[in-house]
Amino acid sequence: MTAVETLPPIEGGLEDLARELVTWLETGVRPEAMFADDVFADLTVPHWRVQAVGADAAFRLREESHPFPGEVRVEALDRTSRGFLLQFEERWHAEGQQWYCREQIHCVVTDGRISELAIYCTGDWDEAAQRRHADQVRLVRR
Repeated sequence: MTAVETLPPIEGGLEDLARELVTWLETGVRPEAMFADDVFADLTVPHWRVQAVGADAAFRLREESHPFPGEVRVEALDRTSRGFLLQFEERWHAEGQQWYCREQIHCVVTDGRISELAIYCTGDWDEAAQRRHADQVRLVRR
């Protein structure tokens, strides 16, 4: 079962837009009308922050730093006053190992398209970081 098959329903019919976003995250295939032409993306990773304006630039922000298809596990999808919030973990294969990260994306929706994204990412954890975390931390919830 993929993440898009398990998205929880949210008020306001934003599931389709959230589904498009998750599908793009998993496959790298750009949905045609997901972003507004002048979308603003603001990405924060550990020790760094970058921004992009415009649909092509927003797509490239991810594609240039994370071009690998993978699996997304949606932890939460909530409506906000201006759009929706997506919380998820992601796993993918690259450079001979399995990678992991957790993210939250707040999407502002205008006229049925994403007009702003505020993206917060843990950064990419290689297998060594994942092992170190498993050895040192006991999570009480997954």
